[in-house]
Amino acid sequence: MSKSRNNGIDLTQATVTDIKPSGLIREYRIVMPLTTDEYHIAQLYGVAEASKNETGGGDGVEVRENRPITDDELNKLPFKDRLKPREDGTIGGQYTYKIMHLSSKVPSFIRAVAPTGSLEVHEKAWNCFPYCRTEWINTYMGDTFHLIIESMHQDDNGSDQNAHKLNQADLIKRKVVNIDIASKPSDFKAEGDYKEEEDPAKFHSDKTGRGPLGEGWIKTQTPVMCCYKLYRILFKWRCLQTRVQDMIANSFVPRLLFNVHRQIFCWIDKWFGMTMDDIRLLEDKTKADLEKMRQEGEVRGTSQA
Repeated sequence: MSKSRNNGIDLTQATVTDIKPSGLIREYRIVMPLTTDEYHIAQLYGVAEASKNETGGGDGVEVRENRPITDDELNKLPFKDRLKPREDGTIGGQYTYKIMHLSSKVPSFIRAVAPTGSLEVHEKAWNCFPYCRTEWINTYMGDTFHLIIESMHQDDNGSDQNAHKLNQADLIKRKVVNIDIASKPSDFKAEGDYKEEEDPAKFHSDKTGRGPLGEGWIKTQTPVMCCYKLYRILFKWRCLQTRVQDMIANSFVPRLLFNVHRQIFCWIDKWFGMTMDDIRLLEDKTKADLEKMRQEGEVRGTSQA
């Protein structure tokens, strides 16, 4: 990277961004017919595969770093008290740094006013499962934009009313959105993304015997777990703030989470039985594949008119 700092943002360090007052706070709850341990593997597998589905023709995902979090970094994390020790008593996790090239992924009204090079989002993520934190920042916009995602994963059906231990001010501002992966795609503006083989209402797993997911499955399914994903969305760009924040919170994010989690479940026969070592090998291969795919072919995946 030509510059270590862009518009006041340090891209060379795995440092956590201070949370500023956000324009919107949304909590998306996605119940899955999995255990949390299964989801840990499934999530990493799904991210690798979904990244390939969204990369091509100059756009997509560029992986810069994927490594264990150091002890020094762990000691400086402001959310350290939320991390659960492993069986040996230590706390660990994986740090990733990616650049998301998004020219085809944003609506045309944003492309029309966006300066050259501004449609890149830098993603820093700390996967300290069951707690994870992801930050999206844009070097052009600096501190006028951030998307901070805190994820907590629990073995319940979405019944925890404050999984993120929010204070009263944030609880008042927060809006909860429940995402049922067996819903109709029209419920989450995903009609054009539909694939019958990735429909949990029709899919049956040969390896686990799970699925199809019928009406009311969330209350009867065993096993079951929930992803509590808290999004803090800030976009302070004159004349576009309300429109863009609403587009992110009410269209882009629910569509993305709906599609990705449907895939994670319907790919269960591909990832079930994999170990963390298997996942790390897959991630290394995916990093090389993504770089090649981004430089070649046509734009793929979710695009906006």
